Amino acid sequence: MEFSRKEIASLIFKNLEGNKTDLKKQFAAHKNDIGFFYLDDLLPSELALEIHKNFPNTEETVKRKSLREKKFTAFQMDKYNPLLEEVIYAFQDDKIVALIAEICNIDSIFPDEFLYAGGLSLMPKDNFLNPHLDNSHDKDRNRWRVLNLLYYVTPDWELENGGNLEVWPKGLEEKQITITSKFNRFVVMATHKKSWHSVSKVTTDKVRCCVSNYYFSDEPLKESDSFHVTTFRGRPQEKLKDKVLQVDNGIRSFLRKIFKKGIRENPHQYKK
Repeated sequence: MEFSRKEIASLIFKNLEGNKTDLKKQFAAHKNDIGFFYLDDLLPSELALEIHKNFPNTEETVKRKSLREKKFTAFQMDKYNPLLEEVIYAFQDDKIVALIAEICNIDSIFPDEFLYAGGLSLMPKDNFLNPHLDNSHDKDRNRWRVLNLLYYVTPDWELENGGNLEVWPKGLEEKQITITSKFNRFVVMATHKKSWHSVSKVTTDKVRCCVSNYYFSDEPLKESDSFHVTTFRGRPQEKLKDKVLQVDNGIRSFLRKIFKKGIRENPHQYKK
C-alpha cells in the first residue's frame, strides 16, 4: 500500500471538512481553558493499520528517561519506512493547516518542517509523561508554539491500557480530562502557558504509537503568555517529585535567560 502525502492530506482534509462544525464546537467549548478537539476514524482503517505496522522498533529510536518522562521518540525520518514521513508531512499540507486554523479560530499558523519536538512517539509498558507545559517557541525562538497535533495508531487501544492523553484545564489542583489514545483518533490541543497536559503510565504490554506535529504562530494564543522552557510538574500525589521538578524547571529557565538559544542545539529535530 503506497500513499503520497498529498493523497493522505486529501483524505484528512475531507474528514476534517465534513466534521468542521462539530470540531469548531468542541474547540470553542474549552477555548477559555485549554482548547481541544478530537476526531475518530481519521483515515481509512487499512491505511492507519499500515502506518502502525511500519512504526520502528524502540531499539531504532531515541530513549528519553528521567523523572519528567519515559518514552521513545523518532524524528530523523529518512531512517524509517517512507510512509511515516509521508503521513507526518501530510498534516503540514497548506489546506490542512488552513482548515485547522479555521476550526481553532487562529488567524495564521505555520507547520514545522524540522519536526522540532515532533515526529513519532512510542510508549511501551511503564512509560509515561508527567504534567507539563510545552516549550513556548520553535527551535529558533522566532515563533510561538500554539497547537499540538496527535494522531494515534495502535490498534485496539482501550482506556484501561493507560498511555492516554490528559489535559488539566483548571490546573493540577483539579481533576484532569482523559482522552483515550484510541486507534485512528486525531487530537488537536492548544498550547500556551496554562495548557498543562500529561500521558498516563502505560499498563499493557502493547506499545502506544503516535504521530506528532506542532503548529506555530507569530503571536501567542494568550496575550499574557511569555517565553518558557518545557516545564514539568509532579502529579498531585507526587509531592516530593513535584518539588524536585520545580527546582529543575527553575535551573533550566535561568540558563535559557542567559543562553537564548540554549547551551547546545536541541537534537530533537529532523536534519535533512
